[in-house]
Amino acid sequence: MNFTNGAQLLEYCEKKNKKISEAMFERETLFLEQPAEKTREKMEKAWSIMKAAAKKPMTEDIVSMGGMIGGESRRLHALRESGKNICGDVISKAAAYAVGVLEVNASMGLIVAAPTAGSSGVLPGVFCSLKEQYDFSDEQICQALFNAAAVGYLITRNATTAGAEGGCQAEVGSASAMAASAAVELFGGTPGQCLDAASLAIVNILGLVCDPIGGLVENPCQNRNAMGATNALLCAELSLAGIKSITPIDETIGVMYAVGRSIPSELRETSLGGMAVAKSACEACMACAEKRKK
Repeated sequence: MNFTNGAQLLEYCEKKNKKISEAMFERETLFLEQPAEKTREKMEKAWSIMKAAAKKPMTEDIVSMGGMIGGESRRLHALRESGKNICGDVISKAAAYAVGVLEVNASMGLIVAAPTAGSSGVLPGVFCSLKEQYDFSDEQICQALFNAAAVGYLITRNATTAGAEGGCQAEVGSASAMAASAAVELFGGTPGQCLDAASLAIVNILGLVCDPIGGLVENPCQNRNAMGATNALLCAELSLAGIKSITPIDETIGVMYAVGRSIPSELRETSLGGMAVAKSACEACMACAEKRKK
């Protein structure tokens, strides 16, 4: 049960004929030394917070700390409801819910930092969308989230999910991999297909820098969450179609970590490079304006 990499996880699942979510559920229950029901209750609570955060911007006017985001989720939903959206309903909803969670986070609202606050919109975006579009039950979504947790565990164990250490590829990239893997299981994919989807998702965002304007998790973070949710759905579909990752998940995680360590410090959450130093970006940030006054 103490799998520490993807190869061990796949071996366990194949030997025991289990899904990744089942393996992770057992691991959490065993290592936390708690009843199985307690493990499930914790995930149910996390999912309820995710759903609330994704849908809160639809009914409340939200003002972010830096003043750079607010209302984007509502605009995206309105575009889809008018029938003028370019993407299909699944992707349009996923993007809208993902950016909505970042609005809640940026206004000091309650979110689930899975795997981080800066990437907290990806999982809710993907699974709120899939639940609505395909009528999955909350129980099915919660079970799939244990699959996402397994991928997140593998990444944190063998690399990082911190933007300060690995750039946004480590935050949104990891979240996208988690969502992709869990979505594949939700649609009946094998453990191998799940980890292929996770690997593909990381590769697609490899090298993405972390450059929050004003040091705030608002912009460009919000749009990157929408991109991460879309990437997760794409990679899930690729894997379900039988398209494999050229590298197994363990190698991909290793590559991501190496790339993250080679990214200059200015592009790892320090706000000293990238979009964070663009003139128009700084002018749009209320926090930056306050600093200039001082």
